[in-house]
Amino acid sequence: MGSMSLMHWLIVGILVILLFGGSRFSNMMGDVAKGIKQFKKGMAEDDEAPKPAARIEGKPAPEPGFQTEAERTREER
Repeated sequence: MGSMSLMHWLIVGILVILLFGGSRFSNMMGDVAKGIKQFKKGMAEDDEAPKPAARIEGKPAPEPGFQTEAERTREER
């Protein structure tokens, strides 16, 4: 009573093809397949381990030419 039989599904399929046309329905299914492939490709790219960033060697920062007040009070004690 509540389930759909094979005959019901065939009628629904025929109605869908009549409403949307054969080529339009085929194009929609092709677009869905492309979307699924792109999704799978994106998920596979996320699984790859990220490469470590290149380390840039440079000169150390120069010492400041002045003392802050906090440094002066530490030296006084």
